[in-house]
Amino acid sequence: MSVDTSPSSVTVSDLAARPRLVCRPTSSAEEVATHFRIRHQVFVLEQGLFLTSSAVPGSGTEQDDVPVGDDRDEHDDDPCTIHVIGLADGVIGGTVRLYPLAGSRGLWKGDRLAVLAEHRHHGLGAPLVRFAVAQAGARGGREMEAFIQPANVSFFRWLGWRPKGGLVTYAGMEHQRMVIGLAPQRA
Repeated sequence: MSVDTSPSSVTVSDLAARPRLVCRPTSSAEEVATHFRIRHQVFVLEQGLFLTSSAVPGSGTEQDDVPVGDDRDEHDDDPCTIHVIGLADGVIGGTVRLYPLAGSRGLWKGDRLAVLAEHRHHGLGAPLVRFAVAQAGARGGREMEAFIQPANVSFFRWLGWRPKGGLVTYAGMEHQRMVIGLAPQRA
């Protein structure tokens, strides 16, 4: 079965059914807490990343099937880090964070891109990535890097990113380092 997705096949009702997507930096303690909850849900609970050794399922602990871990690190407390949320019709469903890399001239890093399962059909991923790229460029960045799970490399290529080097282990699993040039943003 094929679906016609050309612009001429999109109806007014299709457009009305699409949620309004907004990406912006967190602006309250509650939004920051939601940002961290989403990341924990996606990276620790769903993907099993950032687990402590006693949290490995089947490890013989009393918490066998309850992953225990935390994806937070020193960048989360750095005042230069920007925690971003993605909203679909006003409901927070995704996150990304970005920060300048210390000791570099104009190099930024984007990471912790996470969209809750129930929001993935809204298409929040691309706006979150584009927002992070624009924010880094607006802050004088010249290039941004991210470490991407291999299954998502084609998505990032579609967004204009390019692979740099081979696969590396990041957060305990293989990732591809990818980069994108940043254009200065005008106000």
